Order: sequence, then structure tokens, then C-alpha cells
Amino acid sequence: MTIDKNRRRTVAGLAAGTALALTGCAGSRQKPPAQRFAHGVASGDPTAASVVLWTRLSGISGDMPVSWEIAHDRQFTHLAGRGDASALADRDFTVKVEADGLEPGTRYFYRFRAGSAVSPVGRTRTLPRGAVAALGFAVASCSNYPFGYFNAYEAIALDPQVDFVLHLGDYLYEYAADGWGAERGVSLGRLHRPAGEIVTLADYRTRHAQYKGDLQSQALHAAHPLIPLWDDHESANNPWTGGAENHQSATEGAWSDRRAAATRAWFEWMPVRDPEPSQAAWDYWRSFRFGDLATLVTLETRHGARSRQIDYGDHPEALAGPEGARRFLAEVVGDPARRLLSGEQERFVSAALAASVQAGQPWRLVGNQVPMARTAAPRLSDADLASLAPVAPADELERVRRLAKRGALGLPLYLDPWDGYPAARERFYAGARVAGARDLLVLTGDSHSFWANALHDGAGDSVGLELGTTGITSPGDFARLGRDGARLLDRRLAEGNPEVLWTDGLHNGYLRLRLTPARAQADYIAVSSVLDRAYSLSRLRRLQISREAGTLAWEWA
Repeated sequence: MTIDKNRRRTVAGLAAGTALALTGCAGSRQKPPAQRFAHGVASGDPTAASVVLWTRLSGISGDMPVSWEIAHDRQFTHLAGRGDASALADRDFTVKVEADGLEPGTRYFYRFRAGSAVSPVGRTRTLPRGAVAALGFAVASCSNYPFGYFNAYEAIALDPQVDFVLHLGDYLYEYAADGWGAERGVSLGRLHRPAGEIVTLADYRTRHAQYKGDLQSQALHAAHPLIPLWDDHESANNPWTGGAENHQSATEGAWSDRRAAATRAWFEWMPVRDPEPSQAAWDYWRSFRFGDLATLVTLETRHGARSRQIDYGDHPEALAGPEGARRFLAEVVGDPARRLLSGEQERFVSAALAASVQAGQPWRLVGNQVPMARTAAPRLSDADLASLAPVAPADELERVRRLAKRGALGLPLYLDPWDGYPAARERFYAGARVAGARDLLVLTGDSHSFWANALHDGAGDSVGLELGTTGITSPGDFARLGRDGARLLDRRLAEGNPEVLWTDGLHNGYLRLRLTPARAQADYIAVSSVLDRAYSLSRLRRLQISREAGTLAWEWA
């Protein structure tokens, strides 16, 4: 189905193999919010008895009182809670409250008031307790504002099978208006604000405000509670504990100051609980229990413990031949001292998985920022490279040739994901094994591609499946090769990597995961375009997953 440009739209939701027509658009059905609530409302971080509610006041210069209500009905005739809060200048006039004393597994409606101004109405829900017949997640990642419209956000807002949204990071991007995506941003009128790369607290706040000013983003937040993680671009590209690839201390100051500004703005602008006073802001991992059906554990892989990424450019010996590649992987990349998760986080994850196993839950989900499966660079023949030469820009063709050289030596595609931290990956798998969990569903973002990957530890034993979601707007890694070129690279990745069952980097969209006690169903939902507010949805593939003898079995439906 197509959504027309006159904004009298029909959005296609794909449910149980049939297309469901949903009339109206969450982003345009509502009138633009009152100026006082120009960034809409949001909810998140749910428990069985509480949820965080968020908004922000605009057009004020000093602290201002705010009231809030949460109710069982959209008309607010049956209140479940109410209270008072303040929009503080020190918090960039954002407002966060925890509505508690709620009933488990229940849908609620909420709103804010500031003087005579009333916010849009948001819809949220609490985590279930006890027996759960079905549960639906939308899994999202990589929403780069200049690269296009947030059509996938709008589709998630209208998807009747979604109960919760798991956002795996790159919720915003730090680049300047003339940086990555600038050409697209000019054509769409979606250039980044502020114009420079964001570095200071004021910069990060302004960028968050721009992203939450988008009506399609507001539709997502108003429709479903969010469980968010950060990845790298919420601060700067490819960070580690001591810096980032996209941070230059000589001109941008101390990394510790920039990281503190980025995380402070993130906690101000996201519907999540603030860290405890004794807790480092970046020690941000959590566990969510969904009755007797599932546990979701979310990871932090950027700021808390990550060792510095290895750069192929610093290790020419890796590309000198098979022996150099072998030693590079064993001695440099495979150094057991290289960390991705802290020891404290590894213990937390293992304990949460063990509790899920002991409770008899059928599903254990892991919210994970960066790809986990072993993924060597694609092996490309001379004929493959010749076919790309007429269609690929010269710089892109040269990049592909470098990737092909890595592929010929069996070297990882990239070293920022778990492939750059194989010892950390084995520790993670070992913790799951000790917990009795060889059936993980790892949900992954970052790569701007859809994935279905079979995960195995170093002994070759299965530890579960990885389901990767593509970018909301960010383009796939091989998009500049054109449709045929990108498909060729995707095929070669799947053919050359036993753990890669399927991948697609051509489309933007989201992953929908539907759980029942007997089966999990992963639908890879694509939007036809991010360049136009008129778009259609399609289901690229459907993966059916079941449990057999403590491990996972799968088939394409």
C-alpha cells in the first residue's frame, strides 16, 4: 500500500501473513503540538508497576511547574496517577517523572500541563507479570536526520503488533551540517542543527531538540514505550574508554568532557531513569522481565570498558599474506586483555540469563549495539570487481578492493564490532553457557543492514541467533555501489561466512519480533523510500524460530 502525498494515508502493517490497513498517520493525524510542548511526549524504561514519562517545555527562560496525569482511557476519566514536577533550566527544561503504582501488563494514556498549555496525549504500557500469551517488539537503529524522513518511525507508531520499541542506538548523529549526509540533507531541507559538529553540552542539547522536533519521531514516542541503548554517534563515531575516532583533542577539548556532555544530554532528553548518584553514567546495562515469556538484557559496549579499536592501517603485516593475517588475528586482535564489556557487566548479564533459565522462560533476548557474528570481509573474484567498475565511484571501488583483499585472507570485515574483540565475545558466550543459555536471541543495530546470523562459540557450539535491524534512514554500507552492486556484496558476505544466513543492506526499515511461548517470528520490514513522505511497506523476509533440546531451530516462512 502507498501513503499519498496529501497525508490522507494508509499504512500497511504486515500481520500473520496478511496486510492490515491502518488509516491515518500518527505523525500528521495530530495537529502540530502546542508551542509549549514542541518536542512532544515520550515514555520508556517500563517495569511491571511503573514507567518513565517525558516531555520538554519550550519558549520559557526560567524554571516552570508542570503537572502530569496517567489514565486508563484517552479521555482521562479513570486516572491511575497524577503529580507535579518542574521544567528546570539546569535540565534544559526537560521533564521526567516516574509514574508508579501501576498495574502490570496494562496500557495507559498520559499527558502534561504547564499553565494553560496541554501536551499531546501519549500511550504507554507496563511490563507483564505471570502468563504472557504474546509479545511484540519493534527493533530500531540508526536514524540519521539528513539522510531522509523517519517513515519507519511512523510505521512503527502505527504497527498494531508492537508493544515495546527497542532502540539499539545511533538515535542521533554528531556530524556537522556539511558532514556525512549533507548532500541529501540539502535536497530534503533536513540539515543538521547546530551547523557544526556537536561537542559541547549546548550542542548535544540542540541536536536532541532537532531530532525530537520531527513529527514522525514524536509519533513513535507517543505511541509506544521506548527501551533505548546508545551506540557511538550519540557521542562521537567509534568511541572507546579513552577517546573516539571522531574526536580530536587538540581542537575539541578533552574526551572526558565531551563524553560527559553527550551522556548528560542523552539522559535529559530520553525517557529513561537517571543513573544513581554512585553510578557512572556510562555503566548503563539493564534487565527487563516480561512475565513468564522472556527476559531482555541490554548491553553497554561503548564507554564503560571498551579497549581501543584496532586499525588495519596500523598493521600492514595483516595484509602481507596468510601467515601475517593468522598472527595478526591471534596475537593482536585476539589479545585476551582486549575488553568490550566490564567484568561487572559480564557478571550482571550472566546472572540475568541464569535467572531467566531458572524461571523456565522460553526466550532470552540481548539488546546489543554492534554485530556479534563472525563476519569476514567478502571474497570477490576478478569478475566481481570488473562488474562493479562501471557503476562504482572510483573511491568506492578502491574501498571495495581493500575489503576484497581482507576477504581473500579471511580477515574480519570491520574491527569495531565484536569481531575486533574475539576474546570478549568468548567471555560473553562462556557467561551464557554457565547460565545454561544456549538459545540467545541477540538483537543488533549499527550496521544499516538486516541480518540473520547463527552464533557459535569457539568450540563450534550454538549459542543462539542474531537478528540485525537496518537503519531507519542511514544507508547501507554498499549503497554507493547501486542496487546490483550492493546485492552482489550481500550475497558474497552470506556465501563466505558460515554464521551469516542472510543479509540485506539495500533497505531502510525496522525489525519486528513477535514472541509466543512456542515460537518467535522475526519480520524484516522495509520502507520503500526515505526520500519522500509518500511510502509503502513490505516484508522482505520472515524467520520462524522455535526451541529444540535447549537450542534454537529456524526456518524461513
